[in-house]
Amino acid sequence: MVDWLTMTIQMAALGMAGWCLVSTFRNQPMVVPHLVGMAVLWLLVIGQAVVSVVAAVGGDRPEQTAMFVSYLATVVLLPPACAVWGFMERSKWGPAVIAFACLVLPVLMVRLEQLWNPVV
Repeated sequence: MVDWLTMTIQMAALGMAGWCLVSTFRNQPMVVPHLVGMAVLWLLVIGQAVVSVVAAVGGDRPEQTAMFVSYLATVVLLPPACAVWGFMERSKWGPAVIAFACLVLPVLMVRLEQLWNPVV
């Protein structure tokens, strides 16, 4: 895993969460710029997933490979699933769904880092 990419994903996710929470509190529905932000976040996550898979195939893999792959699949599927859900919810709660997903994503990234580089 690439540390700077993990940190970039975490900061982007927290920024998206803040933006979507502001939209929620202003009673605004989800709009196209929210989707663009989620697409950028998803591309970052896919980049991290590709780097992780390439490193794992190259021999640098975590001890708990099955657990790592399950977390990685969750991280990759979370942004598009919540973006679709948030876009389908045309009330102020659409951005709230995105904010929730963007608050969960940094936690999942921390867990991926813990699985990749366990502290002994």
